[in-house]
Amino acid sequence: MPEHFDRRLFLRTTAATGAALTLGGLSAPTASAALGGFPDYTHVRTLLTPSQLKYNPTGEIIFPCLRGTTGRLSNPLARYYLYYGPHDAPGGICLAYGNSLEGPFTEYPNNPIVRNNWQPHYSVSHVASPHVMWNESAKEMWLYFHGENTTTRLARSKDGINFTYDKVVLSTSMLPSGTTETSYARVFPHELPSRGAHYVMVFMLNNTTNHRDIHWGWSADGRTWSYDQQPLVRHSDVGAVNIGGPHLLYRNNSTYVVYNKDKESGGDLMITEVGNDFSKRAHLGVFYNSRSGAPENGRAAAPSFGTDGGVPYMIYEAGERLAGSIAMARG
Repeated sequence: MPEHFDRRLFLRTTAATGAALTLGGLSAPTASAALGGFPDYTHVRTLLTPSQLKYNPTGEIIFPCLRGTTGRLSNPLARYYLYYGPHDAPGGICLAYGNSLEGPFTEYPNNPIVRNNWQPHYSVSHVASPHVMWNESAKEMWLYFHGENTTTRLARSKDGINFTYDKVVLSTSMLPSGTTETSYARVFPHELPSRGAHYVMVFMLNNTTNHRDIHWGWSADGRTWSYDQQPLVRHSDVGAVNIGGPHLLYRNNSTYVVYNKDKESGGDLMITEVGNDFSKRAHLGVFYNSRSGAPENGRAAAPSFGTDGGVPYMIYEAGERLAGSIAMARG
């Protein structure tokens, strides 16, 4: 069983020491407050652009995931690992590394670190949407990624670069009949005593109506999962055609999910308070308003969060789907 993890104590510690923040909550007493008391993020710069990358099979990249390495990995390449990758075939899970969340980030020379063909485990058209969670009990980086859009898999690593395949953790067969996609999953340590769970997963689900919603599940060990058969947030709850790219945040003894609308519905990041037991549904509104100018061009998506020296950062997709870059905003 994982040791109990006090996120609020961790947030206070990282604010004081400048260590990497690897969950979702943020502590920035000098930042102006947005919805839910979170920092008000402002776009600063682009961190990764497909045309500048050696591994660039499709001219697009998506779904950044930021993780700190200090005190976790032996001889890491840098203080921060930034996972990302193209979505379209063949996709590929990629890594960049840097010593500051301000950048620069250096592309790992042997990308992709996970390919769409991993024998004898799978051969698919693409793998994409890396979410890496530090598993404190195992002392490993656990990588959740999808390929095809129907299936999310788990791989594990001691160094954050070389991964060992584990298993399928999510598929359309685990959700209601008519489900066509279960992808873009992120996993977080989170205590749910009533369900015997120590981890929660948030992900995007599509079905035969072709409207995408946010769903969730829970697990005792991060490997075997149960899933709520009803959406956590429906697209219709926030006036969108599609919503996706969910990420959990923690503040003021409560839990929130931040997610993106499709560009046609505004392209903004939205926030809903779900409470620590996931029974609440308070739709608070726009968490981050995407700008009409470059690089966002009316769409911000798939955020990942961290702090450096007590300053909060958001790393996210900027630009139209499959035509954007990885950008950084500061709180």
